[in-house]
Amino acid sequence: MRALHFHSLGRTRALSLTQVRAPVTEIRRPADTTAGAASGPPAETRAGGAVPGLSAAEGGLLLIRLTFGLLLAGHGAQKLFGIFGGPGLTATGRGFDALGYHPGKVFAVIGGLSELCGGLGLAVGLLTPLAAAAVIGVMINAMVTVSGAHGLWSQNGGVEYSVSICIVALALTAIGPGRFSLDRFFPWRSGGWFPAAAALGLGGIGAAIALSI
Repeated sequence: MRALHFHSLGRTRALSLTQVRAPVTEIRRPADTTAGAASGPPAETRAGGAVPGLSAAEGGLLLIRLTFGLLLAGHGAQKLFGIFGGPGLTATGRGFDALGYHPGKVFAVIGGLSELCGGLGLAVGLLTPLAAAAVIGVMINAMVTVSGAHGLWSQNGGVEYSVSICIVALALTAIGPGRFSLDRFFPWRSGGWFPAAAALGLGGIGAAIALSI
């Protein structure tokens, strides 16, 4: 208790002020162990918040997709448009007629478009399971009607080349086209058993339909 005196208009008044000091209690909150997991950097960031660029694995996948897909698209363009030294649609149609596909020109268009669109789809990573299915279907037909009777190795006209294309297309679907693709916003971006099975199944069904007509 302390008394304070001051003068106002010649009169002295005594005021008593009581100082009440409330105890200060420091409240400590337990550390939120889940905050770091909820608000921390995403899986693709590194220490310091830097977003990594193109990793070696992503670069390798992109290189395979571009090389493999664009070469396949080139084969399709040879059949359809006669560019890159290709035979063109008319000559390709006669070749399909000789193999028993009638009308040959229609099947030439189907085969050429399958290679062109399938190759471009794999190259840019767009609808990868369907692109792979188109490529697999064409290669199954090639193995059944052309190269299957000549064994394995391509030097004897065997299935080596077609098998390799099928496996690469199927593997790209199983692995997934990756972050640098147009499929990056779709579930099959990361591949999986289901997209691979869908590509193989659709390719086989398409090949069976073509062979049965």
